[in-house]
Amino acid sequence: MRFLLRLASLVALAAAVIAGTIDSIQSVAASSVVMTPISDAWQDVSPTTLTSLQSSLSYYIHPRFYTLIFQWLMLQPAFAVFLVIALLLWMIGYKKPPVAGRFTA
Repeated sequence: MRFLLRLASLVALAAAVIAGTIDSIQSVAASSVVMTPISDAWQDVSPTTLTSLQSSLSYYIHPRFYTLIFQWLMLQPAFAVFLVIALLLWMIGYKKPPVAGRFTA
């Protein structure tokens, strides 16, 4: 299970690097800071999954949660969201080293 969590963390980190690279290229081209929201990036990649997630969240979960949390999350920069996801997955899959050390009896 830890392997899968660390692999998912690696994928999220790669997505964050790709999103950050795209934002930096667009920033250089526009001569101003450009940060793509996660909703725009998701809309570009897979618009059907975004609309299905929005409709299922608004139907199955309380509408206040949808308006407050989900819409706030969709306005955040894509690279930052993927970095937080990567960090959380890595922290969950982290294995603590033994307290006594490597060469104890």
